[in-house]
This record gives sequence, structure tokens and C-alpha cells, in this order.
Amino acid sequence: MAERKLDCRGLACPHPVLRTKEVIEGGGVEELSVLVDNPAAKENVGRFLSQMGFEVSFSEQGGTFEVKSARKQSAEALGAGQKQERGESRKIAVLIGTDRLGTGDDTLGKKLIFNFIDTLMEMGEELWRVILVNGGVKLAVEDSDNLPALQRLEKEGALILVCGTCLNYFGLFEKKRVGSTTNMLDIVTVMQLADKVISLT
Repeated sequence: MAERKLDCRGLACPHPVLRTKEVIEGGGVEELSVLVDNPAAKENVGRFLSQMGFEVSFSEQGGTFEVKSARKQSAEALGAGQKQERGESRKIAVLIGTDRLGTGDDTLGKKLIFNFIDTLMEMGEELWRVILVNGGVKLAVEDSDNLPALQRLEKEGALILVCGTCLNYFGLFEKKRVGSTTNMLDIVTVMQLADKVISLT
């Protein structure tokens, strides 16, 4: 089957992923090439295609990223994997939309968010996802006091999802040092699948 091509340049998050999802769900796609114009969209589309059972590669030319993919496993196998994940034990997602906790004093707020993240390890295996949005993405970049604790959480098996749109907004995309760049479709899906969502915004 001929390679399908999809031009998502100029589309804001999460539309490149949604367009890609629409094409894949239309069926019959064995190879797909997606054009995007920013690193966050490149990572988001690439991760989505990998989750859908595609082998993914990247190239860049003149500020345009091409995400090339070819199917590597059957849709049936993918579906079985998703069903198995849904049947796993209790999963807690923590959504963090700030780089400080509470209002009243910013210095105290930063100490509190540091203590909160450092204590998340006590959730054990139930801590499934940590989602960083808006000011929360500042916790995952170089020179952040919270970076070591987030890296420990990731090493222990919690998936750290960092909003790509937010990183771009703050000019921090290249400074991210932990976690996977994510988009709103991923975030909504995580909240749907989680047994419990704890939100700090």
C-alpha cells in the first residue's frame, strides 16, 4: 500500500495528534508520513504512532519535521495490550499546574511543592502518571530544585508527562530534563483511564 501523507504544519496542539488519530482510525494505513512545524508536535505525533503499533523515524528540513511510520504490530495485538492495561491495579494520576503550592507567600509555596513532589514516592506503585501543565512544566527543566525528585519517580516507574504547548510558551522546550513531552489528548486519556486524579492547579 502507498504511503499516506498528512500535512499538519500550522496546527496547534493537540490537532496534529487528532488528525493523525483520525487517519489511523479510518483503517488500512500501513505507512504514514506526518509533517509538523514544531518539536512538541513531532514528539507527540511520534509517541502516538508508537503507541498505535508503528515503527517511527524522524527527519528535519528547514524547520519542518517529518514523522515517518510503518506498522509493526497488528491492531488486534494493540487492542489486547490496551485491555490488559485497563485491567491493572489501582492507578493514580497527579496533575500539577503550578511551580508553587498555595497562595500567600511564593517562597513558602515553592518549598511546599518541593516537599509534595519529594513525598509522592510514598504512593508506591499506585502512582501511575504525573502530569505537568502551565507553570508545572518549570519543575521538569534544568536547574529546577524538583528535578532530582521527578527523576527518581520516573526511575521507579511513574510516567512523567510534560505539556509541550506549555514548554514552548515559556521557552523551555530545550531545557526539559525529565519526562515525555505530551499533548492535551494524552492528558485527557490519562484522566479517563486513571482510577483517581489528584489535581494541584
